[in-house]
Amino acid sequence: MPGITVFARPCLLTLSVALACGFAAAPASAQEWARKMFPVTSHNFGTVAKGSKTEYRFEFRNIYEEDVHVVGVRTSCGCTSPSVTKNTVKTHETAEVVASFNTRTFLGQHAATLTVTFDKPFYAEVQVRVAGNIRGDVTFDPPFIDLGNVDLGKGSERQIRIARNGSSPWEIKDIRSANPNFEVTLSKPTVTGSQTLYDLVAKLKPSTPAGYIKGQLILVTNDPRATQIPVDFEGRVVAEVTVSPQLLTLGAVPAGQTVTKNVVIRANREFTITGVFCSDGCLTCKPKTTAARVHILPVTFQAGNAPGKVEQELKIETDLGEGAVPVVTVQAQVEPPLQEPTVAEPSAKQAASVP
Repeated sequence: MPGITVFARPCLLTLSVALACGFAAAPASAQEWARKMFPVTSHNFGTVAKGSKTEYRFEFRNIYEEDVHVVGVRTSCGCTSPSVTKNTVKTHETAEVVASFNTRTFLGQHAATLTVTFDKPFYAEVQVRVAGNIRGDVTFDPPFIDLGNVDLGKGSERQIRIARNGSSPWEIKDIRSANPNFEVTLSKPTVTGSQTLYDLVAKLKPSTPAGYIKGQLILVTNDPRATQIPVDFEGRVVAEVTVSPQLLTLGAVPAGQTVTKNVVIRANREFTITGVFCSDGCLTCKPKTTAARVHILPVTFQAGNAPGKVEQELKIETDLGEGAVPVVTVQAQVEPPLQEPTVAEPSAKQAASVP
């Protein structure tokens, strides 16, 4: 149908086959199966303020058929604390190795190597690296801009105080952000003795779409030692979206046949439906390009030829932002195809008695 996008299932490589095909040609390459899951293995924090929240997330994705298990993460330096968001990662799933820079107790230039150890399906280690310079003369209060949960369409405002200790003149000349959803204002500096103070106010626009927000504001200063200092921000814009039903039961469907039932989606502001996806394309529906607060979405299930229970996740994407609409679970029981009625042939005795 027009407007429906179906993702074809990619060809997955069984890990044992991958190793047999050449990953294990030498001791060093035996680790390569795990390394292939990490698109990024190094990050430089640059110059950061003392006490600021400074972390980087190394994402990795399981590209194999087998489950992958992380047994632990260790660090080469106390300046960085490592953690992992998920220990068991199934096919197509992602997880993150979180590197948190310890800016409260360390100062100056520091670097750390984090070693991620896998024990399933095979043993391997992957190393990721971080580095940065922690300034002791610049502090933030609070240490980062914590937006928390923000209702969709409401916006939010947070203030952070920036302090710099030192006798030389210090000026914040500009504030930059790659996120267009922020409006930032900066007070005039207050100089008391050897300390310079600024109050920064960050406003999240009401038009910000739903979803997780994480990034940095960059302070551009007149200090030649560090012209740029980042201020981290994070939060989540939550859309008040409901889906009914969230478990769509289609009942018994003959093989090769179709059945259509409605899903109703409501939100606290007008929205459009930009895409509907399932893993094998057995679920389809027409697009909804006209903005409205309520959409009735006819979902059509195409039964395959194999009898049995079918359970699929239907992911609905909207202009409210990624993850705004809860996933709908669709269940059906595919029955053997209906048999055409047959007319019984007369017996030989009946046929002989017909005049």
